[in-house]
Amino acid sequence: MKGEGANGDGWAGVLFDLDGTLADSVPLILACYRHTMTVHRGAPPPDELWLRTIGRPLRDSLADFAASAAERDAMLETYVSHQRQIHDGTVKALVDAMEVVDALRDRGVRVGVVTSKGIEMARRTLASCRMEDRFEVLVTPEDVARGKPDPEPVHVALARLGLEEDRLRVLFVGDSPFDVQAGNAAGVRTAAVPSGPFSRETLAAAGPHHMLERLRQVLELRP
Repeated sequence: MKGEGANGDGWAGVLFDLDGTLADSVPLILACYRHTMTVHRGAPPPDELWLRTIGRPLRDSLADFAASAAERDAMLETYVSHQRQIHDGTVKALVDAMEVVDALRDRGVRVGVVTSKGIEMARRTLASCRMEDRFEVLVTPEDVARGKPDPEPVHVALARLGLEEDRLRVLFVGDSPFDVQAGNAAGVRTAAVPSGPFSRETLAAAGPHHMLERLRQVLELRP
């Protein structure tokens, strides 16, 4: 049987979400949210209201909490400023993340990241996880007009990898329903892993092709 990669019968490419899938960054996200809401509201609403937005572009998520576009932009500035200050000491790779990515690369599988995190902080997160040199493509909100759950970011990744015609041999792995929805709409295979803030039940309801318990199970999947 042929191996994986462009000329095999396994995965031609695997795309990963970043926060909650490869990176243990939920503590950072919550700290920035609490700080932002304290500055602009006096006290943060319950964490659960913010956690269910993780996976969407930050600007879109903040719009749910802002009374106007101007306030949203002010919140965005506060959030990103605090994120820059505390990021490097609060983010690390999730268990199995580096092992899984390296194993796929060894098999000849093309790998990329599709994230709702801005390019500056996405690169810092990858560096904090010691994975900054492992991906062929990094797609961020700066690359698209519409972020996840819209399929546009996945389409951009496919185009950059040259895999638009082989999308049924591309897997998108994420920890949020927005990842699953984006991947399904783009016509790739999807796998959900409950390593972030969303429950297994919430992820399963989004309709992934594969429901995982841990990230390393990606290595057992086939198209």
